[in-house]
Amino acid sequence: MRGGSGSTTASGSAAAAGNLRAAGPADLRAAGPPEEPVDEHCRRAPAEPLRRYIAWYAGYRQRGLAPARHRGLPSPFLTLIFTLDEPLVMLAHPDAGQPPGEFATLLGGLHSTPALMIHDGAQSGIQLAVRPLGARALLGLPAGELADIDVPAEAVLGGVCAELRARVAAATCWRERFAVLDDILLRLIRVDGAAPCAEMAWAWRQLLESRGTSRVSDLAAGTGWSSRHLANRFRTEIGLTPKAAARVIRFHRTRRLLTSQFTAEPGTGAGPGTGAGPGTGAGPELRLADLAATCGYFDQAHLAREFRALAGCPPSQLLAEFRNVQAADGPPA
Repeated sequence: MRGGSGSTTASGSAAAAGNLRAAGPADLRAAGPPEEPVDEHCRRAPAEPLRRYIAWYAGYRQRGLAPARHRGLPSPFLTLIFTLDEPLVMLAHPDAGQPPGEFATLLGGLHSTPALMIHDGAQSGIQLAVRPLGARALLGLPAGELADIDVPAEAVLGGVCAELRARVAAATCWRERFAVLDDILLRLIRVDGAAPCAEMAWAWRQLLESRGTSRVSDLAAGTGWSSRHLANRFRTEIGLTPKAAARVIRFHRTRRLLTSQFTAEPGTGAGPGTGAGPGTGAGPELRLADLAATCGYFDQAHLAREFRALAGCPPSQLLAEFRNVQAADGPPA
């Protein structure tokens, strides 16, 4: 991990994860007086020099809403969250052995099973989508060291997290908050020795560009490595094998297409258990069989199995839950 003042080592990160696993479940806070509902979402790209390391920032503030649960779904990005007004309450992590807990900041690696969060009507923070091959430069360690676990961001980034949260809290709008992120994160970037090898960069890019449909044998041939060596390098740099990473990338695309279709056609969503896509009324219809073909699944049954494995529920249930959230990339993902 990153050396220098206020940072930790790889063993420090493991200790932080171990301490977290020893923590008990967090109870929801007692409900206070009714609040005027607040539901803010703001998303933007980071400053240009940061875009090779971070895909996007998403700010959110919700107050006075009904208590809810939210799935943290697998995606091709690491998750970095800085909360604003209240901690992030985790009921379940991708690693089933990690107990529930509260986080003021959270850093999570790639995973292939869902996390589960809960709020009592209020949540706020800023989420960053960190590119796996940018982890060495931004975090000072390969993404593979964070696979399937969630740790306090301080365990990796050190004291800069306190500075970031203080400055973000003093900002008056999302534009100012994102500017604080740009300023601090640009200071963290280390270039020398932080870039992945050309073969890994090529293989990951192929998976992304093919939307998770590249064959592992083709990736191995393209790098000149054996399939075993390719899998080992992926576990180190990404945190998933090439096959698992392909599944996550394909699922991420499919989930976004499913929910974006619902967003584009409000009021036409299919209810749980229908087996249909969101458009069952007027306008273009996207059935699960069509979605499966579009996204590279063998058939609708294959798509449904992958959703149960990666999201913990069938597509119809995920869509029904999304209808309650009403934000395709809402907090936190």
